[in-house]
Amino acid sequence: MARKKDEDDLLAPVTLAVGPEELLQDRVAAAVLRAAREVDPDTDVNDLQPGSLQPGRLAELLSPSLFAERKVIVVRAAQDLGADVIKELKAYLAAPDESTALVLLHAGGAKGKGLLDAARKAGAREVACAKLTKAAERLAFVRGEFRAAGRQASEDACRSLLDAVGSDLRELASACAQLVADIEGPVDAAAVARYYSGRAEATSFQVADRAVEGRAAEALEQLRWALAVGVAPVLVTSALAQSVRAIGKVGSAQQRGVRGADLARELGMPPWKVEQTRKQARSWSPQGVALALRAVAEADLAVKGGGYDPAYALERAVVTISRAARMR
Repeated sequence: MARKKDEDDLLAPVTLAVGPEELLQDRVAAAVLRAAREVDPDTDVNDLQPGSLQPGRLAELLSPSLFAERKVIVVRAAQDLGADVIKELKAYLAAPDESTALVLLHAGGAKGKGLLDAARKAGAREVACAKLTKAAERLAFVRGEFRAAGRQASEDACRSLLDAVGSDLRELASACAQLVADIEGPVDAAAVARYYSGRAEATSFQVADRAVEGRAAEALEQLRWALAVGVAPVLVTSALAQSVRAIGKVGSAQQRGVRGADLARELGMPPWKVEQTRKQARSWSPQGVALALRAVAEADLAVKGGGYDPAYALERAVVTISRAARMR
């Protein structure tokens, strides 16, 4: 297959999308279909699941057209194909039809690896569709969504959207598309809050971030909203504890002269989190960290049954932490 090295050749006879992220797989298939229809608007399309493929069916679809019609054939969950269908595919891969774009969507892993190996040996164009497991990767994905739409989005807006929507790429992509469609000009954190306040402001880490930044009024507002929509008090104390401890660790490491990538490696944090915590830590003192940790411990005891009013205990902790952030 002559097109092996050209990863941008969307009309390669065989495209292999490998990895468990279904949104990325869908986009690989959609890109091939768009490219085919730009060449021939009447391109014949077949989108197939393993359950719909009986022996002989795929061979029939892959056979060259008498009228040289362009075809796109998408085979989903290729790792789940039966042995007879895989045999047909392997035979086809030995001499694929140039007028057909075969797209194999494969989750990766050991299951169905023989088909993967055969497609790679035949020179298939391969696209990685791995899960984005790191926060930095998902942040880059959100930035890319706005950039692809020709829209600017602030760093705070991208992070707020992640906090609001979570890690599901399909939901993140949908949220980015909605913001681009509904908002004129650059997307900022305020716009994200308007659209996703019921989710973004209800997260325990949003409460913690505002508290350690010394923004007591905002932290209290977000705390009350979080409790109103059902966030468990213990999740708030956990977030407060993690944020205060992170500030203590970053401050201590910086006093020892640890910087940059070494700081991230030593603390086991992603670089963006280290940078965020480093900015938050500028106004903190060791005395303030000690006071804040005591406040968190008292709130944690209250929410776990040692106090009569968990909401009051959390509010008091938030106020104390916000004040501790300004102790010098």
